[in-house]
Amino acid sequence: MSPLDEVDRVRYRLDQTFVYRYDAPIQRLRHRLRVMPPRQHGPTVLETSRLTISGAEVQRRRVRDGAGNTVVRVGAERVDEYVQFVYSATLTRRRDSESVLLDPRALGDSRWLRATALTGPSEPLRALAAVSPPSGPGPFDRLNGLALADALCHVTHEALGYEYGLTGVRTTADEALALGRGVCQDSAHVMLALCRIRGLAARYVSGHLVGQGGTHAWVEVVVPSADGHAAEAVGYDPCNGRRTGAGHVTVATGRDYRDVPPTSGSYVGTATGSLTTTRDLVVLDAA
Repeated sequence: MSPLDEVDRVRYRLDQTFVYRYDAPIQRLRHRLRVMPPRQHGPTVLETSRLTISGAEVQRRRVRDGAGNTVVRVGAERVDEYVQFVYSATLTRRRDSESVLLDPRALGDSRWLRATALTGPSEPLRALAAVSPPSGPGPFDRLNGLALADALCHVTHEALGYEYGLTGVRTTADEALALGRGVCQDSAHVMLALCRIRGLAARYVSGHLVGQGGTHAWVEVVVPSADGHAAEAVGYDPCNGRRTGAGHVTVATGRDYRDVPPTSGSYVGTATGSLTTTRDLVVLDAA
C-alpha cells in the first residue's frame, strides 16, 4: 500500500512531452495522441488540461474513441524539422469519492472477455490460469470475481520479473511468459490473457504511476458493484503485484496496448524520424 492511500485528498501535476525530429521535410503528417486523462475516472477528477503543439502549422480535432478515451487527431501538410507536443494537467483524487462504475452490461462486454492478438491463449497461459478457483457460483459474483482477480494478479507477478529491453509493443502475452521477463505492458497482457481464459471481464489501462519515470500499464477487472446495480472496474497492477491505489493515474482503457498507445501516426516521405519523450507526475499536495 502506498502512503498516498492513507490521505483524504491528493493533487497531482502531469507534464509530458513528445518531440519528433526528421532528417528531411515530410508531408501529410497524421497523428493521434491519447495523453489526456478522462474528465473523471472514479475518485480522480481532471482539473486543468492543456496541449501545446509547435514546430509546424497543424490542425487538431478532439474526439472520443469507442472506449470513451480522449483522442487528439493532429494533421500537418508539411513538417520541415520537428513537431513537438507538450501536455500539462492537474488532477485531484478524493478517497471518499465513488469507485469506477460502469454500465452493468460491461460484465458481459465481448471487448473485455475476448482474447486479442496480444492476449491470445496458449497451453502455458492456460496452465498458469488454472489457479484454485474461488468457491461459489463463479467470477461474475463480486467476491469470487475479486478473489480470482487477486490470485491471477499474484501468479502473473510471480511469473514475470521486470526487465526493460527484452520485449516490445508487439510482444504477446505468451511470448512474455516464455521469457519470464518483461515490462509493465507485458505483465498487463499476461494478466488480461489469464482473466479472459477464466471468463473474467478485464481491460488494459494506460496511465502513470507516481515515482516512475515513464508511462505505466495495469489491468481493470470488471465485477458487479457493491450494491449490485452496476459494474465496477477494479484496478490491479500485476507488475507490482497489488491492487492499484492513489499513486495510479488513468489515461485510457482498451482491449490491449494496441488500443491505447500514447502517440502514433504516419507521414509521407523518405525522411527518418526520431522520438524523444519526457514525463513527470508529481504530487502537488496531499492532506
